[in-house]
Amino acid sequence: MPSDPNIGKREREVLTAIVETFISTGEPVGSRTLARSSREGLSPATIRNVMADLSEAGFLEQTHSSSGRIPTTDAYRYYVEQITGTAKLAPQDESMISDSLADVTDVQEFMERTSHVLSLISRNVGVTVATSGAKNALEHVYFSRLGDQKVLAVLVTRSGLVRDRVLRLDLPQSELDLASRYINENFRGWTMESMRAELGRRIEQERSEYDHLMSSIEQLYKQGALAAEAGSQVVFVEGAANLVTGQEDRKRLQEMLKTLEEKEKVAQLLGAYLDVKQEAVRVVIGLDDALPSMQNFVLIGAPARSGTDMFGSLAVIGPTRMDYQHTMTAVSYIARLFDKILNESE
Repeated sequence: MPSDPNIGKREREVLTAIVETFISTGEPVGSRTLARSSREGLSPATIRNVMADLSEAGFLEQTHSSSGRIPTTDAYRYYVEQITGTAKLAPQDESMISDSLADVTDVQEFMERTSHVLSLISRNVGVTVATSGAKNALEHVYFSRLGDQKVLAVLVTRSGLVRDRVLRLDLPQSELDLASRYINENFRGWTMESMRAELGRRIEQERSEYDHLMSSIEQLYKQGALAAEAGSQVVFVEGAANLVTGQEDRKRLQEMLKTLEEKEKVAQLLGAYLDVKQEAVRVVIGLDDALPSMQNFVLIGAPARSGTDMFGSLAVIGPTRMDYQHTMTAVSYIARLFDKILNESE
């Protein structure tokens, strides 16, 4: 943070006006422009003095000696602190979100649609990550013989996430059906971690009673058919084309787009800045601590929770010149909807 310029009401008004004007126009802001819209009727001379103080404190910079001023990263950070929690979502945006998520039935579908609607509302990049972890309870499992030495294992959680993998096993379909029926009847609603622990115990204790069945389940178990995959994630990215407009630094833009194409890096980015324990939307200005290519970009995000369980995260990524208030409000609104929609779908 730059040195404190002892920001009072006048300085705050000028700084806020500069940030909002620059966000709107993309052009350096001059004192005469601000004087015309000043609520306090400040003169251009007075505004120039305030701007000089703000520049000295590190909140404003000048691209040319004769041009107006533009906000620095610290100006945006100060601005975000002032607007946090002060805005409501416009009715048309609420309608767009409600219509987009109206018939969602599972987490993965929610995340996919959310990335799209966030990109539309923010005109930037909408990003969501659906996390498949040990807290996701089993809905059902299905095994299908694909051919010699190949079995498809499909596992569906109650949160709606679907995982499949091909195993190297040679079991007839009849035994696969028995195994899936046993697991579905005995472990529906169990967490992956608890189910695997209990199955391991039963394989040893009940082998004599269900010798053939347990032998099949043991083979599936050892091949990882029921692996928890605590770190697996599904990433959705929408609206990368929104970044092309108005970006002068093409090389930097190309690096950023390349980063967004690598889903693991996107998941890493959200994981670095969004905490499951946070209660409000978080705004991070300058993402280079996590990824150097994201130096001049902003992340506005929140966790997706249901009760105490974390199911993923949602965010908007864009340049520092973005509509913070509008985007923060949309992210907050959708994050609050998550628990409601997920519970209604059960």
